Amino acid sequence: MENVPNIVSMGKGIVKDNIIEDFEKLGYNVVYKVLLASEYGVPQNRRRAFFIGTKGKDVFKFPEIKDFEFVSSSEAISDLPEKSITDGTKYPIKAKSEYQEKIRKESEGLYNHQITIHNDKTIEIISMVPDGGNYKDLPEHLHKTRNVNIAWTRLNSKKPSFTIDTGHRHHFHYKFNRVPTVRESARIQSFPDTFIFLGSKTSQYKQVGNAVPPLMAEVLAKSLKKYL
Repeated sequence: MENVPNIVSMGKGIVKDNIIEDFEKLGYNVVYKVLLASEYGVPQNRRRAFFIGTKGKDVFKFPEIKDFEFVSSSEAISDLPEKSITDGTKYPIKAKSEYQEKIRKESEGLYNHQITIHNDKTIEIISMVPDGGNYKDLPEHLHKTRNVNIAWTRLNSKKPSFTIDTGHRHHFHYKFNRVPTVRESARIQSFPDTFIFLGSKTSQYKQVGNAVPPLMAEVLAKSLKKYL
């Protein structure tokens, strides 16, 4: 089971304790840990709590973090163009990083890269925020234009992304004056380009934002396989 990290501390730990107790009554040995996605090759500093229950004598041990290098936002999406692309179009830009080559593997074209059109005022404000910056970089009279502490935040091209959400439109591309496309968000979540999202654009953003990053899931699945 996967959920937000706060589930561990909610109600002074009562939620966590109830989860463990309920599953132990069913015969499971339950362990939990808060994991950071960027330590598993995902270009995103996403923290999530994982609960894993096994039946039998063996108690699951979370895999140890091996030597790794963080994948930055630019390493994830710098090959994706500023403007919209018709689904299935050949890549207009060559892969620029090892991560991009890996994520493009067996993909025959680019999908889900339709940009959001912002009004002129929004574009003007975004343009004032530098790579990796936020509302604090704006003139003071613009600080309260959005009443959330994550407002007007740009990705940092040199670091893994902050947590991708379900499309609340407060986070912007590190270079372009727009929110990330569904495909850019999917790259930051570590979905391969062969995975095509269907449904409305709003639904696509939700599918991406609510997912467990595939590269992280793969590491856990391989560890869990040993217990099955």
